[in-house]
Amino acid sequence: MQDFRRLDVWTKAHELVLEVHRSLGRPQDRSIPGLAGQLRRAAAAIPANIAEGCGHNTRKEFARFLQMALASAHELHYHLLLAHDLEVLPGPLYARLDARTQQVKQMLTALLRRVRTSVDRVGVRGTTTDVDG
Repeated sequence: MQDFRRLDVWTKAHELVLEVHRSLGRPQDRSIPGLAGQLRRAAAAIPANIAEGCGHNTRKEFARFLQMALASAHELHYHLLLAHDLEVLPGPLYARLDARTQQVKQMLTALLRRVRTSVDRVGVRGTTTDVDG
């Protein structure tokens, strides 16, 4: 087990959630409650899965939760595009959230690769404390 707050990718993902929530507080966002809710849920699932993975005792389990976080990041990426195409998110806001989401996806991919490599090298019994983020 490790403290998820020490992982750079968790910090970036948490900042992304905060920005998504702040960005969807405008009056015009009330007209798309389903999409706004999906954006919030997908964003929040990213750091939540990272945190939950840190609570497990094996690298294999940690990797599984990192994969779920990455899947949520892909989902968020799509919902952002949809919101932009429906003209709910203005161009500059979409560009900023899109870039932050891409950064988190890249960080998750790199961490997932390192964790999976360590699982292959050490076996599935190694604890998550040996992996930095």
